Amino acid sequence: MSHLKITDNHDWIELTRVNGYEKDLDFDNLKKIANIRIDSLSIDDNQNLLVFPNDINKYGDKISESCILSLYDNKIKTGNIMGFVGVNETQLTISSRFDENGNDYFMHYMLQRVFSINLFDMKHSTSADPIFDFLIYLFPYYLKKALAQGIFKKYKRFEHNDANVRGTINVNEHIRKNIPFRGTVAYTTREHSYDNEITQLIRHTIEYIHQKEAGKTILYNDAETKNCVSQIIMATQSYSSQKRNQVINQNLRPVRHPYYSEYTTLQKICLQILRHETIKFGSEKDQVYGVLFDGAWLWEEYLYTILKNYEFKHPQNKINEGGIRMFLKPDNVDDYNDGEEDFNKCYRKLYPDFYNETNKIILDAKYKRLERNVGREDLYQVVTYMHCMEYKLGGYIYPANNDCQMRKYELAGLGGTIKVIPLHIPQAKNNWGDFVGDMKSYEDDFIKQLQ
Repeated sequence: MSHLKITDNHDWIELTRVNGYEKDLDFDNLKKIANIRIDSLSIDDNQNLLVFPNDINKYGDKISESCILSLYDNKIKTGNIMGFVGVNETQLTISSRFDENGNDYFMHYMLQRVFSINLFDMKHSTSADPIFDFLIYLFPYYLKKALAQGIFKKYKRFEHNDANVRGTINVNEHIRKNIPFRGTVAYTTREHSYDNEITQLIRHTIEYIHQKEAGKTILYNDAETKNCVSQIIMATQSYSSQKRNQVINQNLRPVRHPYYSEYTTLQKICLQILRHETIKFGSEKDQVYGVLFDGAWLWEEYLYTILKNYEFKHPQNKINEGGIRMFLKPDNVDDYNDGEEDFNKCYRKLYPDFYNETNKIILDAKYKRLERNVGREDLYQVVTYMHCMEYKLGGYIYPANNDCQMRKYELAGLGGTIKVIPLHIPQAKNNWGDFVGDMKSYEDDFIKQLQ
């Protein structure tokens, strides 16, 4: 078993220079996940692979078209994807490019902000296994999303033997139990029940996490999480720790229910946590296992945890929420020539990452490096947003080292200002508390630069 370590957005590098690379077998294993689109990997053939955002086609960043890594002629290159992935005897850790001492505080910090987890001391709140850490970070977040749809219920068969017959008589059981006749009848009913294999799986996960030091902190992190945990415990009165393997086997088929759609991801996370010790890398031939995050999505969602406190809106492309109109009115469908749709159908909606209607600011989140310049397409995009919204201030936000400074440019023509704003990431911090303290200070500095 070998463990390779590399950072995100790493330019082409010889595999022999990657930390942990030892043998040609790693190259053969990496080929199984290299140069392959995420949406080709995150299918039922690789049920032990979790990719976040879990709905990879819900966001407009083309994450589904991204690759975990690129591999060519014994050289490796990474993009915005980070996390942990393995196949056969090879494990690969892709940390953030701001990880200088092996702790990767920056990725942990973004995850905790996005998934509303508050760990005061990383040293005592995480295990030696970072994959397990990230799984339990995600558990409360998706538990709350699932229970917002109600406690999962399904029909179950119940066996009865009494005088109040209200179901189908079970002839065989009746003969076996009630002959000679004792005044009772054996029968079965089919009723909705909250105590089923799905809620049992969640209960087993709760009990498993509760045994971990970090787990206790996470399960009781806030009142909503505590309430969700209590609801599951109340619903699973038949819980028995001895039935864990049985419950896991009952959940190997993904839950598909239009009303309880959020339970699909929760079920997968629960299985990952409970089976973590038994589905280590390499245990299943050519099966991909791991937890991956799209850095661009994570960066954007992290920024929103800051900007939402300053009246910024965060449109979402794929679910058609919060967009702005590019045109005053849509074309009439009957006016299309030769059945072709005109370019301004439905007003041609625009979806900037963030905008503030009061101060007329539009912002674009960029996880990639902007220390030197902004790409042509990115520049045209923000200028278009500014023109259509009649805003005079636009900008880009990117993570950067401490030596980067804000840059400001004045637009010709109708005027306006574009800012390229770095949010500084603390470097070489060996203490989680110091890292968090510096991040809070840098976040305050970043907000001041918007004015």
